[in-house]
Amino acid sequence: MRKLMNKIKTQVDETIESVTRSDSPPMVKQPDALSDRLTDESDMYRYRKMRGVNLGSWFVLERWIADSPFRCARAPAHSDWDVAMGSAARNILEQHWDTWITEQDWVWLSEKGVNTVRIPIGFYHICGADSSVLRGTDFSELGGVFEGAWDRITNALASAHRHGVGVLFDLHAAPGKQNADSHSGTSSEPTFFENSKNMRHTLNILTIFVTHIKTFARSHNPPLPNLVGIELLNEPAPGSHSRALKEWYKDAFRAVRAIDPNLPIYIGDSWSTDEYTAFIKASETPSIVLDHHLYRCFTSGDIATPASEHARRLRESQEATPELFSRVSKELEGCGGALVVGEWSAALNPGSLHGASDEHTEKRQYVQAQLQLYEQHCAGWFFWTYKKEHGGDTGWSFRDAVEAGVFPVGFARLPRGAFSEDDMGSVRERTRDDALGHHKAYWDQYPGRYEHQRFYDGFTTGWNDAISFASWRSAATGPWLEELGFTGPWMKRRAQEHVHRTGGASSWEHVWEFEHGFLQGRKSAHDYVVQ
Repeated sequence: MRKLMNKIKTQVDETIESVTRSDSPPMVKQPDALSDRLTDESDMYRYRKMRGVNLGSWFVLERWIADSPFRCARAPAHSDWDVAMGSAARNILEQHWDTWITEQDWVWLSEKGVNTVRIPIGFYHICGADSSVLRGTDFSELGGVFEGAWDRITNALASAHRHGVGVLFDLHAAPGKQNADSHSGTSSEPTFFENSKNMRHTLNILTIFVTHIKTFARSHNPPLPNLVGIELLNEPAPGSHSRALKEWYKDAFRAVRAIDPNLPIYIGDSWSTDEYTAFIKASETPSIVLDHHLYRCFTSGDIATPASEHARRLRESQEATPELFSRVSKELEGCGGALVVGEWSAALNPGSLHGASDEHTEKRQYVQAQLQLYEQHCAGWFFWTYKKEHGGDTGWSFRDAVEAGVFPVGFARLPRGAFSEDDMGSVRERTRDDALGHHKAYWDQYPGRYEHQRFYDGFTTGWNDAISFASWRSAATGPWLEELGFTGPWMKRRAQEHVHRTGGASSWEHVWEFEHGFLQGRKSAHDYVVQ
């Protein structure tokens, strides 16, 4: 084990050195289908439509979710650091880690159709894999408190896999705090952007984390294919340091992809969705996922808006948020990226429910409006949060919302057995020929050199891939069909494979026809399954 850990440390040091000394732009190479991947099953986990929850307050504590770990915390008793500085911290934390999420929770989640979880962690939770993550931070003397977290983090990945659940790890707390909230590690003021050492050290931490979690997944028996990505930083609040954040993102892209060129990378949009969509497009880095968090219960405008109006504004396509999601999702798809809603809830301010005749119905309609929006435009979504220590909160607790009927069972997924494979080949050929005919007729209006066979190939690939996702069975699929959700990244990878396979100088020039065909084939297969 010591030899393995030393080997990992050497790899990490070499990666950090190569990243920090490089002045080149981030890698733009598309992931190679023949590169070092676990199995094709990892593609299913990473690219299917994600319908999930956040396992909030498991590692990064939030007192309003789970109060008991704070019983001996140092004042003001709001953050992980406050708990760690209190008495009996190690015992309190380890007891919490071992009881907050258990086998029964994984069973419940998979039975209800949750196929992915987002797990917030702090940098200090990684110290059991490499204690250097604590060096020079507020947690430098707290390794003894947090060193046991690493085994629980890796066990979470293995436990999720037993139930067919993917895991997105989210760096929720970085050195110096990337925002002012206590869920960023401490109750102090944030200094992440003011101190460049914090930003450099966080690159080091991400490199350590990805290296160790990848090594664990590969060495596990059986190997674990359910690591779906890494979120670099939760809700960064750069203020006037937006340019610094974007440069840091580029460095982080390079650092992570140096370890695993295929691992999807998630970044927060800092509630500037158009700005960071443009950034992703300009970075020319594949498989970058933009994470937007949507809440409608905090601002004075939220409070003054009735629940029914909140639902309407999310449901009607001409309203600001649906229009934003529609535009951004298309732009990201075109550059090989994707949009997810990494946090959302059923929570409404009491002001929004004032005068409501049936609060239960109002909340349910609000949830349904959000699901309609996310299912239409997003590659995935994650409800905040899975559960609370004290039950009954149907706004913030997914478990309570489901059991009370506020959250609909099924999450708009298709029931398994809804399509027959007997006539699938003939339907594919008929719809493909019709689509190819329309494609040719349209472009015949504009004289030029085309290669319509690429459209044909793209349609076939898109159709077959959509059916493969729908036919895949994992422990969590149960009575539900999966579907391709991350269409942009998957399409770009398929297009690159097509170009490599067909060769020729015109391949890249006409790859757009393959992509057009792919999108139509995927949609036709989805429509076939629905019908």
